[in-house]
Amino acid sequence: MTTEDLKAVKAGASKRLLLREQGDRTTDGLCHGLGPGTEHLQVLICGGTGCKASSSATICEKIKEKLKEKGIDSQVDVVTTGCFGFCEKGPVVKIIPDNTFYTQVKPEDAEEIVTGHIIGGRRVERLLYEDPKTGEHVSDYKHIGFYRKQMRVALRNCGFIDPENIEEYIARDGYMALADCILNKTPEDVIDEVTRSGLRGRGGGGFPTGVKWGFARKSVSDIKYVVCNADEGDPGAFMDRSIMEGDPHSIVEAMAICGYSTGSSRGLVYIRAEYPLAIHRLKTAIAQAREYGLLGEDILGSGFSFDIEIRYGAGAFVCGEETALIHSMEGKRGEPTMKPPFPAESGYLGKPTNVNNVETFANIPVILTRGAGWFSSIGTAKSKGTKVFALAGKINNVGLIEVPMGTTLREVIYEIGGGIKGGKKFKAVQTGGPSGGCLTEKHLDIPIDFDTLLAEGSMMGSGGMIVMDEDDCMVSVARFYLDFTVEESCGKCTPCRIGNKRLLETLNKITEGRGTEADLKTLSVLGKVIKDTALCGLGQTSPNPVLSTLNNFYDEYLEHVRDHKCRARQCKALLTYSIDSSLCIGCHLCAKNCPADAIIGDVRKPHVINPNKCIRCGMCMARCRFKAISVY
Repeated sequence: MTTEDLKAVKAGASKRLLLREQGDRTTDGLCHGLGPGTEHLQVLICGGTGCKASSSATICEKIKEKLKEKGIDSQVDVVTTGCFGFCEKGPVVKIIPDNTFYTQVKPEDAEEIVTGHIIGGRRVERLLYEDPKTGEHVSDYKHIGFYRKQMRVALRNCGFIDPENIEEYIARDGYMALADCILNKTPEDVIDEVTRSGLRGRGGGGFPTGVKWGFARKSVSDIKYVVCNADEGDPGAFMDRSIMEGDPHSIVEAMAICGYSTGSSRGLVYIRAEYPLAIHRLKTAIAQAREYGLLGEDILGSGFSFDIEIRYGAGAFVCGEETALIHSMEGKRGEPTMKPPFPAESGYLGKPTNVNNVETFANIPVILTRGAGWFSSIGTAKSKGTKVFALAGKINNVGLIEVPMGTTLREVIYEIGGGIKGGKKFKAVQTGGPSGGCLTEKHLDIPIDFDTLLAEGSMMGSGGMIVMDEDDCMVSVARFYLDFTVEESCGKCTPCRIGNKRLLETLNKITEGRGTEADLKTLSVLGKVIKDTALCGLGQTSPNPVLSTLNNFYDEYLEHVRDHKCRARQCKALLTYSIDSSLCIGCHLCAKNCPADAIIGDVRKPHVINPNKCIRCGMCMARCRFKAISVY
């Protein structure tokens, strides 16, 4: 393929996407069924893992069947896209050109969408998003609070193109950055542009991407490697997976650009085997790029050659650390090593290796297409661009979001996230996954960027953001994350292998009612020692959940060890169940369902719970019809 061929493909595919782009700009609020003035429609259906698990593939087939039955299948394109982001309301279906946004669609809704909207020109009102504040239906996604403050850069193609169609990617300026780089720019020019953009690694470390590429460029070797870290292991995180599922060609193109810049001809994607859909779409993208001459030998006649292989991981969290990842790809135990030497000097098979994560690579093509100045104009002084977050937990709008750096936590949680579920009170938000910390109400107005989060005892991480409400026990939250880290530790260094185990044992003591105030001192001192002495980033950041909750919720820890109480009622060993004799009618239902025979009393007379036999399962409280049983 030549550049002229590439431009011809872009021109042809752009016609197919023109209707989609026009629809994306629609603001008239009208519903356009097939008829005069609208002879062609497009139906975009979310094909991300979350929506597929909720039958989006079946919805797609049902709509195609109905269109064929009505004889209008040639006038309507049904396109499976990547993730729209609004996972809480999936499966999502969008109708173009009027940009109607249907939520929580079921397979049985297919007929009404076809007959009512596509043929009849009438929106299916019950499938529209309902604004929780006004109760009104919103037809256009641009007027939904979840999307209003977002800016999609890394996610620019997710939910818009068919990820398995290379021509749709090319129509969105895909591979144009690669063509421009290898035909018109020197490797140093490309690295300078990436450096000036201010892009920092989105995998958690936040190291300047252009500087990293420069190190790899300067290393002298007969072979160099470009590695994409797709080993996303944070609990509740799905940013990288969604990008690979929705826009895999952006990763392929970015890796090729990195290869040209650093002097590498070989690319490796390290992806966990638990991501079958991402793997399938990545394989498809690589095969299509080879077919179009955009991977392989002599790309676009430039003399530059580059190809990509996929390597599978078994889901070890520690393999998100670049040296552990490299060892895993070499067939060794996934354990980190001391740095230096850094991978840019000695990485995969001892050769210079550049490692970036999926989101970092996803930003590269658009930076080079639109310019470093454009990208650096977004965000804050030291954190440029946008950041993708997986917003989860006790939040109304669970989903995948992308916001400019500097957006506040309050904006994310209350405007994009729609506030706390069930009208509960916000308590904390964990950013950065198991390596991050818990931030409180006093932190809601801080800007989200690398340095501010670190200063407040948390971190950006790869982009997990889990929201907690008043019913969450912060001691138990710290224990949950530490338990995960202990399980995922490679065990190579003593601080992580033994120190974290001791931290976890101490937290278990506290949540089981056996803790003392001296244990709180132990948590603080030991946590700081582990941070200072562990070998890799996993160990060095593992105490963050403990230290941040100690700092921000010390009163809860004191309640656990001094009063033996858990205000959130999450620590079973600290709970006491009792029966209100004024409300109990002696129906005996609680006693019949108690697995420990801890409830005694005659029929039609108030019952009593024996605290020594009670196992605190809550079965009695669940079965009582008169709300006579309470827990404190």
